Amino acid sequence: MKLHQNTVQGVIEALDAIFNQQGYADKVIERTLKSHPKWGARDRGFVAETVYEMVRWWRLIQALSPSKDLYKMLGTYLLWKEQNLPDWKEFHGLDSRQVKHRLAKIEQRSVLESIPDWMDQLGAQSLGDKWDAEMAALNEAAPVVLRVNTLKISTQGLSEKLLAEGIGNHQPAGYPDALVLDQRQNIFRSPYFKEGYFEVQDASSQLVARALDVEPGMRVIDACAGAGGKSLHLAALMENKGRILSMDVLDYKLKNTKLRARRAGISVIETRVIEGSKTIKRLRNTADRLLLDAPCSGLGVLKRNPDSKWKLSLEEIERVKGIQQDILQNYTSMVKTGGKVVYATCSILPEENELQVEQFLASESGKSFKLLDDQKILAHESGFDGFYIARMEKIR
Repeated sequence: MKLHQNTVQGVIEALDAIFNQQGYADKVIERTLKSHPKWGARDRGFVAETVYEMVRWWRLIQALSPSKDLYKMLGTYLLWKEQNLPDWKEFHGLDSRQVKHRLAKIEQRSVLESIPDWMDQLGAQSLGDKWDAEMAALNEAAPVVLRVNTLKISTQGLSEKLLAEGIGNHQPAGYPDALVLDQRQNIFRSPYFKEGYFEVQDASSQLVARALDVEPGMRVIDACAGAGGKSLHLAALMENKGRILSMDVLDYKLKNTKLRARRAGISVIETRVIEGSKTIKRLRNTADRLLLDAPCSGLGVLKRNPDSKWKLSLEEIERVKGIQQDILQNYTSMVKTGGKVVYATCSILPEENELQVEQFLASESGKSFKLLDDQKILAHESGFDGFYIARMEKIR
């Protein structure tokens, strides 16, 4: 592929924003593309894909590059991918043979798989002989998965409409509301998105709302709603009948929930900011179903958030574990006797998942609950994000 100075400069500026200014990759790429409206689809695709892949393989690229200069890093990455470099002064001194020579000398697994040493050690400790395959899967680019808004259209109906527009897609087995695009593209430009026919949501994430076993007319609380993706799915499963209370500690996220609900044609979602323990106490014993999509390390979604590898730490995981247990201990009071709770994370670590549930059930607060079942979803087994989903019932 022929390189152009303006798109290469876009890649360099994005990498600088991510690694030197602590920007989040998705936001940086979005901002970069918006600031260059004249770029065509191929240029935009090159910039987005190159930035994401370099972020993903950053540690390995550093080991292969003769310099930490961003142009040298980009040139090294392109040579590693067996692409030819133009005769630009920024790339002088780079040699594909040297890149191959350096690669052949690397033996350390964490460098070859481009993850921090502590993450490699933790993954091996937590997943044992499954870690190699999981690590490789988390380094793959994430597929674009749609969740069909069945309030407006059937899964088959949307698939046919997209195919008619030349957008190849298929429905993965076991995910009734999902469509996977055959090729990555900016699907947000589709008129069907603007009409509320779908949301972009990974297939593993789509299992969470279904696990809650909701029915039309129920009162449901989504207590860690964020921007509301799972609240929207719950509303569709409930046929837009009943009431969903979408809650979060951050008001700006809930504003997104309102906008998305309007586009989806959903009227049963009410948002509420969690201002403290009083907010939770007022809702004691009121919910038929309670969703706890808890904050987590995000180690199950590294394929779509590769920069998390470089921002996360063991200290942050310890901090978030405390939040998870606090949510289980306190938020579960909102569900009625006979009601069901789903605790979910996008983590693959037992200490954020089944061990948290075990600790809760063994506590005084957890004595009123029993575990119905749980799912441990790994990326290399499912082809989608790593997730954990536990279903509990309040028995007294």
